[in-house]
Amino acid sequence: MQGTDFILRSLVADDIGHLFLVPGGLVDPFMPAIGRVPELTPVVAAQEGGAAYMADGYARASGRFGACLCIGGPGVTNTVTALSAALTDESPVLLITGEVANYMEGLGLFQDASAGTYDDSLILAPVTGESYSIPDIRLLPQKMRGAVKRMLDGVRIPVHLSIPRDVQTGEVDVAPVPLAADLLDSEPLDSRAAARMWTLLRDAGAAPRVAILVGGGAISDDTSRDLIKAAERFAIPVATTEHAKGIFPEDHPLSLGVFGYAGTRHATDAILNQELDLLIVLGATLNVRDSMYWSDRMRPKLGILSVNISAVHVDCHRPNEHFVRGHGGAFARWLLAADETDARPLADGIAARRAWLEAVRQEERYYDIANTTSDQQPIHPARMLADTRKTMPRDTIAIVDSGAHRAFAVHYWDSYGPRQFITASALGPMGWGIGAGIGAKAARPDSPVVVFTGDGCMQMHGIEVQSAARFGLPVIYVVSNNQALGNVWLRMRKLGAVPMELTETVDHDWAGFARSLGAEGATVREAGELVPALEKALASNRTVVIDVKTDRAAGTPVEPYAEAKAAWSYHE
Repeated sequence: MQGTDFILRSLVADDIGHLFLVPGGLVDPFMPAIGRVPELTPVVAAQEGGAAYMADGYARASGRFGACLCIGGPGVTNTVTALSAALTDESPVLLITGEVANYMEGLGLFQDASAGTYDDSLILAPVTGESYSIPDIRLLPQKMRGAVKRMLDGVRIPVHLSIPRDVQTGEVDVAPVPLAADLLDSEPLDSRAAARMWTLLRDAGAAPRVAILVGGGAISDDTSRDLIKAAERFAIPVATTEHAKGIFPEDHPLSLGVFGYAGTRHATDAILNQELDLLIVLGATLNVRDSMYWSDRMRPKLGILSVNISAVHVDCHRPNEHFVRGHGGAFARWLLAADETDARPLADGIAARRAWLEAVRQEERYYDIANTTSDQQPIHPARMLADTRKTMPRDTIAIVDSGAHRAFAVHYWDSYGPRQFITASALGPMGWGIGAGIGAKAARPDSPVVVFTGDGCMQMHGIEVQSAARFGLPVIYVVSNNQALGNVWLRMRKLGAVPMELTETVDHDWAGFARSLGAEGATVREAGELVPALEKALASNRTVVIDVKTDRAAGTPVEPYAEAKAAWSYHE
């Protein structure tokens, strides 16, 4: 078969159902090949960065990987931010690009970005796990399979394959072989290292105050199921980072909610409590946002048991941290299966833990809860989030873009399952969510998808709304239109009139913009108008943009984080 067909059928063999792309001369041979592989649904993006954002959203929502296709040269450079976001959040995205034929490198062909010129494989090397140009058609099967293995091996990361024209049109004499299931689902654990926990608890005598913090590296359906059972067996309260929000249902009696940036009062009070005995961290990097700005109060008496697939992610400057190499899901299963003798230190603390958790829950879970029912105009963002949550079905996937609206979403939106709250939490490129929502809907068509984005984000990547509308993907975009670059404006208002003016935006008609792109649009100016607009959007089964006029002056619910940041040794 032709090289292009081999690549596309390899994707199908690995259970990938969509390819996000921008056509161009350097990938011309792929266009008829897509017609020869009907199992793979193409979605054409407005811009290459949007296609990569879609692939990222597909990967995060599906638990598999996402694939995108574009030309080399300017196509590649347009994907750099998207691949950077995937790298920093450990999301597996396969970027396939077209290049001039190997024998034409460096001869001055239009858009030649091969090794004979500036080599766009080198441009992407810092933001991928592997960036490789295939010099010979005979290497295609090996390199295609190797790239996917690299992408899914342990810490998941994006990879890039540049396919020269002669490789695209060359002939391959083997058929694609699907990846082994154990590679996709491998969740190893160093059980000997994990067993140190029993020693810690036994040596401490009575140590009832144990909590679990789950991060993005532990996300999977199996992890969620086993974590719930293990937590229930031992009455262990569970918090998550914003990246892992929803892996433990946030209406479960043992849920503390999100810890860190925009986290709940329950999670903050439990994890920063000086009486906490042991914190078990599963798949979290404890970066600045996930550690409450590296809070000095995060010092459990027995330390932190950090379970991670990579030692690189362990907080090396935090004293008394015990590293266990492994996947958080495997640890949850190990904990659930523990025999009664080993588990006695945990079992003996169940009653005390329940009493402790009950005391924590006496306080209101959310900060400034009155804002969720406020009738003020412009609309308070907390009200926007609360009304959207109560209107959307329980299995809704929330895709959350970057900006002030993310803090409100992390805090006031409750999620009840893994991969139901998706955000680019590390790099945080504005406009990421607009494309990512399209990928998420393609991956999980039976789940409603709502994208929380802002007017600043829409200015950057709002054109991708046309991609959702064109390809019949019913995504609901809730735009927090505060006529400002929200978080930046909140800082600049303290610095005078000119900084404020520079961070304000034009009040564009985003509903009208949506209609011009073939989507539905609605404008919400009063709080009572949002629920009817959402209900209409759900019933329409179409791409809908809801332009919500929100209050730019509404402070984000990040009080403990802001206090910890102010106490740090430098100003960010």
